[in-house]
This record gives sequence, structure tokens and C-alpha cells, in this order.
Amino acid sequence: MWLPGGCTAKCFVSFFNRRLLRSSSYRGRCDIAAFMPEAAGFEAVKDRAALQEFSVSNSESFWAAVARQRLSWIRPFHTVQDCDLSQGKIKWFEGGKLNVSVNCLDRHVHTCPERVALIWERDEPGSEVKVTYRELLEMTCRLGNLLRRRGVKKGDCVTIYMPPCPLAVASMLACARIGAAHNVVFAGFSAEALAGRIRDAQSSTVITVNQGVRGGKVTELKKTVDAAVQSCPEVRQVFVAMRTENPVAMTAIDVAMEEEMLKEDVLCEPAAMDSEDVLFLLYTSGSTGKPKGLVHTQAGYLLYAALTHRYVFSYHDGDVFGCVADIGWITGHSYTVYGPLANGGTTVLFESTPIYPDPGRYWEMVQRLKINQFYGAPTAIRLLLKYGDEWVHKYDRSTLKTLGSVGEPINTEAWEWYNRVVGEERCPVVDTWWQTETGGICITPRPSEPDAEIVPGMAMRPFFGIKPVLMDTEGKVQTSNDTSGALCIAQPWPGMARTIHNNHQRFIETYCQPYPGYFFTGDGAYRSKEGYYQITGRLDDVINVSGHRLGTAEIEDVVNQCSEVAESAVIGYSHDIKGEGVYAFVVLKSEAKIEEADLSRQLNNMVSEKIAKYACPDHVQLVQRLPKTRSGKIMRRVLRKVVEQDLNGLGDLSTLDDPAAVQEIIQGHRERSK
Repeated sequence: MWLPGGCTAKCFVSFFNRRLLRSSSYRGRCDIAAFMPEAAGFEAVKDRAALQEFSVSNSESFWAAVARQRLSWIRPFHTVQDCDLSQGKIKWFEGGKLNVSVNCLDRHVHTCPERVALIWERDEPGSEVKVTYRELLEMTCRLGNLLRRRGVKKGDCVTIYMPPCPLAVASMLACARIGAAHNVVFAGFSAEALAGRIRDAQSSTVITVNQGVRGGKVTELKKTVDAAVQSCPEVRQVFVAMRTENPVAMTAIDVAMEEEMLKEDVLCEPAAMDSEDVLFLLYTSGSTGKPKGLVHTQAGYLLYAALTHRYVFSYHDGDVFGCVADIGWITGHSYTVYGPLANGGTTVLFESTPIYPDPGRYWEMVQRLKINQFYGAPTAIRLLLKYGDEWVHKYDRSTLKTLGSVGEPINTEAWEWYNRVVGEERCPVVDTWWQTETGGICITPRPSEPDAEIVPGMAMRPFFGIKPVLMDTEGKVQTSNDTSGALCIAQPWPGMARTIHNNHQRFIETYCQPYPGYFFTGDGAYRSKEGYYQITGRLDDVINVSGHRLGTAEIEDVVNQCSEVAESAVIGYSHDIKGEGVYAFVVLKSEAKIEEADLSRQLNNMVSEKIAKYACPDHVQLVQRLPKTRSGKIMRRVLRKVVEQDLNGLGDLSTLDDPAAVQEIIQGHRERSK
């Protein structure tokens, strides 16, 4: 693995970063201009509540000022926004040209080249590697030149299948530098899942590593890529970096990446990109079986990632930001890579697991790296809670200033443990709600006044420029508090996805048509008497397992490929550790002769191979028939109530084709639970 050789000498804070990242000391009511310099030019804005109101009611003025101040432009924009949510038309900062890698690297190298950009927390504890901005720029330029020499052009899409490591970040930034889009695929996905994403993205170039290392185990990532490209005839080259020293078989299309990078120049001319050119694709599960490639563009995404990173977590110059999400997810894109680097920050790349080599791994890392903001998933918090407080108390966490939660709503017990044990009741806990589609955090307790209350388990307040609304069943906006509804966002914001790759109609149908003129999130929410928002869960057939969204149809497609299975229905259910588990109801073919335990093993192997291990069913229940409407639609709502043992909530079953099927399923579930 390419490792930097330079020192990590401390440098003086640049004027640019002092101006952007300085704020008053959060004692009492802060001076709004010190908090956000641009606010000095906003009429009648004297505190954060007024700033939030201004950002929504004067959206163009707010975003124009922030964009001019916080991004480095090759050519300034002439139009702030041109959006029509009812048509799925979203354009920000038109006329402007910039380069994302310049915003994340060059401008910081000019002022503070030896500042640490990345701390690679490798799987082996205590073997971290620090990479300065100068070193990361050099790595990015060499790789950008290599990609150009090997025929990657502006507008191409490069698929990246790598664990969190400096070369993965350099790969993303090298694509941005030369004007290619990137498509990062989580390195836990199977060959089949990877192949589908390569084909849909129309990638002719793939970047990977020989092997991955996680939790003390080696995974054969190169072999997975080899299997994937067998069904991807458009792939003409695979760049292979070396994470371990173990050699791997190289094929005719493979390129030894680090060896070739050494031949390249350390200067790489950045492409001038339009604000609305594609920056990356990222695939996420939907309620249909086919994952959708969401498209994020250059200026708006980068601005929103940077602004949310700075203000939600109160990130200040010199802080060490510890987001432990994998780069294969949107959290890793926005809060491990683009947000922190755009702000000139120091960001941690976490390669391991929360319990390797023991359940103190996170907190030992916090002590050793002196992490100031820690951003993790509720599923990990719930897991660590069960190991007890001693693993936390063993390590010094005095550097921590903010704790964050991401991926799913955090339950009150986990929130309180996180606050009391990890944060010692002195660190704000920010429960952040957002999605791959939103690009960055949309609802979260901070930024608000320093003494504003934080309610456990609630995302609470909209971020700047975000206007959430709740819709009733008739599609009308609910104006009162103490009410629930479908969560929509009433006006566009720069960080939102622009389309689904090669399928804009699906984008419109999924997000814009359900409530015309509003962006439909697919989530339900409750607004309290005080006006705070609490996310109540998905409204469509999507399961959230350990923060990973899975379409039920995606899992059912695999289950139904089993030769013994006639049909199936998959639902999510409440799980103490993972948030939601996967429960599969399976109808066997009449001639099938297989035991439930054997079928469960077989299905788990299939799902692991075709999707990922985390998608495997936790429970498989054999049933004679599934509850369906007379039109043939499977009533997953009913199945969910059975598993939750909420039989009083089954509702009217008279619309079912055969109500007796429900009683059989209830009886079968009772017998399994004994």
C-alpha cells in the first residue's frame, strides 16, 4: 500500500481557515457574525434561530453568500438556483466552474502543506498512518495522471471497490481532478452485486486492492473483482493496489497501480468542471429489486457537505474528526472525505470493527488519536453498550467535544448511554437524520443556541436551508404540532441528489410525484408540541439493517431463486443490536422436502453471495401461504404486526383473499417463539 514518506510538522493556521472555522467560544449567546461570517450581510439576523429562518425564507441570498465565501471558483456562477421539484429539475450555481479536488487539497496545500489530512486507522491497533495535505495532493495527482494516460476521460465513471485507506480517498479525488465521476462500491458486497453496479454505471475502469483486512480477517477483494468483471465485458482495465504483501494472480487487464503511479508527475492539471457536472454515483437500495444509482454533482454537494460538517459538529481548525463509517456509504463520502477535506480538516479513516481486538477499540482510538468529534452508528453503540461501561472507562476520552449518531434513529437507552458513559454528559449528542438522496445532514439538534435543549432519540431541528413538512394521507401539509405524517422537504437545497443514473423518470416517480412540489423522503416523522422532529421509520418496503438500507424486493429476489422456494415475503423487525433484523416468510414448492434449518442455511449462503452478509435473514419461517389482497399484493404490514406480536394492530383483514392464512402464520410464529 502506497505510504507517504514525509513528516507531519505542525503548521500555522491559515487566514482562510481562521476566517471560515473560527467561532466564538459558545459561552452564552454567541455573536452571529463570529459564528458565521456571511451572516453579517443578512438583514435583521442576530441569532441562530433568525439565521435558520433567513436561510429558508431567503434561500437564494443565503446559499449565494455561503457558496461565494466557502468554495474556490475558477469562474463565478451567474444563477444561484433553477429548480422545480414537481418536474425533478434541480440546478444550483449555474455558470460557475470549479474543481472539487482543488477545493479539498490545493488551497490547503498553499497555506498549510504539512497539516495532517488523513489519519488511516488500520485494522492493526496502533499502526495508524498520517498523510499530510501535501502528500495527499501528490498521491492524487500521480493517480490522476495515470488514469488520464490509461484513457480515462472527463465524463467517464470509474468504479472503486476498496476498503477505507488513503489510496481510496486519492482515487476519489483523482477522478474529481480529471473530471471523471466515481462509483464507490462497499467492499463487503458480493461479486454479483458489484457486477450489477459496474454495468449500470457503465464503468470501463475499476480500482481495487489485492486483499482487504478487517477485524483480523483477510478478504479476497481482487478475487471478487475478478469474478465480477467476468460478466462486465465493458471493463478494459483493473488497477490493483497492495493492501497486504500477499501476491495475487494478475490478468491481462490488471494494472499494478502503485508501480505505475511512481512513473507519473506530481503535478496534474485540474479539469474545470461545471457546477452541475456529475461528481459521483452511489447506489442505494429501493423498494424495487434493482438498486438505484443516485447522482450527486460538483458545487452544491461539496458546499453542503462542508457546511454541515462545520456547523453540525462544531468543527474547528485543528480538531481531529472521527467518522467511523465506511467510504462505500454516503456517510463516508460526506463526512470522512469531502466535508472534512473541504474544510481543511483532519479526518480519520477507520478500517476495523468496533470490537476488534476487543470492545474498547473505538475508545482506545479516541485516546491515541485525540479525536474531538466522534460520529458512529446506533447499531455499534447498542452493541458496545452490552459489553458494559468498563471498556469505555478504561480510556481517556477528554478530547471528545461532540458525539454524533447516523444511519437510523437512535433509541433512548443507547442515546443515554452514549451521552452519560462515553461523553460524560459534557458532549452534545447530535442524532443526525439524512439519506444518500439528501447528500448531507438535514435534521439534527445542532447548530442551535449553545444552551438549547437536546431531547434523547430525536433529530429535532432542521439545518440551514432545510424546510421539513409533514403530509397527511390526503397529501395535505399538516400545520399543527404534536402530529405525525410523511416527511417531505418543501424546497430544494444544494446537496440533494439530481437524478437516478440513466433513469430520471424513476427519480421523479420516487421522490417528486408522491407529493407534487415537495421532495418525498420515504420516511415517516412525528413533530412534537415544541416543533421538534422525530423520525419514525420507513414508509416503503425498505429495511434498515445496521444503518444499511435494503429493499425487501432485493432480498426476496434472491430467496425466490432457491429451487425449493415457491414465493417469499421479507420484512424488517425490531432488533436490539442492528436496529432492524430480516425476517423471511417462505412458501415451499409442493414437491420440496427440506427442513427449516437446512433451508435457512441455504438461503443465508445465497443472500451472502448475491448481496452481502448483513442482508442475510435472521429468521426463516415456513408458511403454507402468504397473506394477500384480492389483487395479489402481499400484505407485509400484517406480517410485521405478527412478528411484533401486535395482534390488536392487525386491522381489518376482510380485504385479504384468504384471512385464514394470517391465523396459520400467527400459530406458526407462536410455536417458533416457544
